[in-house]
Amino acid sequence: MARILYSATMSLDGYIAGPGGDMSWLTEHLAGENPTAERLLSNVGSILAGNGTFGGDDPNRGTDKEGAFGGRYHGPVFVLTHRPPARPVAGVTFVGDLDSAITQAKEAAGDKYVNVLGANVAKQCIKAGLLDEILVFFAPVLLGDGVRMFDRPGGSHVRLTPIPGETAHWYRVTY
Repeated sequence: MARILYSATMSLDGYIAGPGGDMSWLTEHLAGENPTAERLLSNVGSILAGNGTFGGDDPNRGTDKEGAFGGRYHGPVFVLTHRPPARPVAGVTFVGDLDSAITQAKEAAGDKYVNVLGANVAKQCIKAGLLDEILVFFAPVLLGDGVRMFDRPGGSHVRLTPIPGETAHWYRVTY
């Protein structure tokens, strides 16, 4: 059964994108090998992204590294949106509600992860009690402003438990 995982690279001050969704800061922090990221990529069965993330800034736009995981992910993508494009996008399914998006993404993922991309979708998954795990990669930079990894004013307490045998920042979510 597929599990729902939110993974993101975050600045040390808690941002996953700069002001206006700027992702250019990330380019210099993605160089080099990362065994955890490699293991994650091989275990992602589908991606669930918000419309802002799907249509947003890609630090690799126009290069062979454009797209999820530096252009290395090739699989089903589901975009949660109330405003699907007029024309279909190859390999992308646009879904209007969270429950349908989760159901379709889990079915496509099989026994692998549904990897959530985007703070808004992650927040919706947390609120609905659907998020199973969180993986955080830290970049040694302070952005000062932008899109926070989690911004849930008035949100409830969510307990995170380190997953034994994994990197120090891979957690199981307990509601």
